[in-house]
Amino acid sequence: MDFSFSEQQVAVRDTVRRLCQSEHQRLVVAAEESEVLPREVFARWGELGLLGVRYPESDGGSGLDKISDCIVREELSYMSQGFASSWSAHSHLGIWPIWKIGTEEQRERFFRPAVAGKKIAGFALSEPDGGSNIRALKTRAERTAGGWKLNGSKLYITNAPIADFLLVAARTAPELRGDAISLFIVELPAKGMNIDKLKKEGIRASETGLIHIEDVFVPDDCVLGGRLGTYPVILESLSENRVGVAANALGMARAAFDAATAYAQDRVVAGRRIGDYQAIGHKLAEMSAQIEAAKWLVYYGAWRVDQNTLDAATAARVKLIASETAVAVSEQAIRIHGGAGIMREYPVGRIHRDALVYVIGEGTSEIQKNIIVRELGFKP
Repeated sequence: MDFSFSEQQVAVRDTVRRLCQSEHQRLVVAAEESEVLPREVFARWGELGLLGVRYPESDGGSGLDKISDCIVREELSYMSQGFASSWSAHSHLGIWPIWKIGTEEQRERFFRPAVAGKKIAGFALSEPDGGSNIRALKTRAERTAGGWKLNGSKLYITNAPIADFLLVAARTAPELRGDAISLFIVELPAKGMNIDKLKKEGIRASETGLIHIEDVFVPDDCVLGGRLGTYPVILESLSENRVGVAANALGMARAAFDAATAYAQDRVVAGRRIGDYQAIGHKLAEMSAQIEAAKWLVYYGAWRVDQNTLDAATAARVKLIASETAVAVSEQAIRIHGGAGIMREYPVGRIHRDALVYVIGEGTSEIQKNIIVRELGFKP
C-alpha cells in the first residue's frame, strides 16, 4: 500500500498553494465582507486546468484523478471555504452530470466552456420544504411545444446569483419514484426565473440563491442526456461529491489547527507559552489526531472513486467523519484563542462558521448516519 502522493499530485498541490498565496489570499477579506466572489477567479482556475482536474483530456479536462480533485479542494478550503464552495458547486455538481450523460452537443455547449472557466455553473436541487427527501421534490416539468415548462422553487443554491447556467432537478410525473425526476439545463438569465441572493453566516464569499421558477421554458435539447428519469445520476453525483466536500472539511480543519498552534506558540501567560500548559497541549494533540484520521479517510474515499468502487455508505462515512472533525477542531481552535477567537482579525471564527455548513449541507450528519445504518441492515 502506497500512502504518498504521486509527483503529479504534489505538483497540483503546489500549484494551488502558490495560487492561493500569491493571488487569491488578498481577495479573501474583501470577498467575505462584501459577500461577492470575484468572477475572474473562475477564468484563472480554468486557465490552470483546476476546474477540470478530474476529467479526461479528451473532454477538455486535465486528465488527472479524484485524489487530485480532493487536493485542490483541500488547499482552496485551507485558504477560504467561500472560494472552495463556489469551485465545488461549479466543477462537480454543476458539470459532472453533463460530462457523465450529456449529449455531445450539451458537452460542447456547456461542459467545455465551464471547464475552461468561461461559463459558471450551479446545481439546483434543494427546495424550501423538501428536506433531505429528493424523491419528494415539488418543482415540476410539464410538456409543451418544443420542450418543457418548469415551475417551482429552489433554496440554498450555490453560485445561483452568478451562474451562466444551472442544472435544475424537476419532477416529470406525480409518483414518488426515482424515474419521475429528471435534470434540465437552464441558461441564465431565463424568463420566469428570479434569483434572490441570500445573506449567510457561513461561506460568505460564496454566493447563494433562492430561486423562483414560473413557466420557465427549457427546449428539448436542454433535457440532460436527451432523456428522462436521471435520478440515479443525481444520487451518484451526490455520493462522489460527499467525498469531495469531505476534502473541503479537511482543509478547514487544517487551517483551524495551524492557526491554533501558531497562537499557542505566540501567546505567553505567566511566562510560559500557552501550548506548554497541559490543558492546551492536550487539545492540540487531540485535534492533530482527528485531522490525521480524517485525512486518510478522505483520500481513501477518493481512491475508491478512482477505482470505481465507491458506494453510498462509504461516501457517507467519509463525509460524516470529515465534516464533524472540521466543526470539532475549529471549535477547539476558538477555545484555544480565548477572547481572540471571536475577533475578526483571527480566522478561526470564520472557519468555524464555514465548517458548520458541512454538517448540514450535502446531506446532514443525520442523513449520513441513516445511509450507514441501512447498509448495516437496519431501517431508520
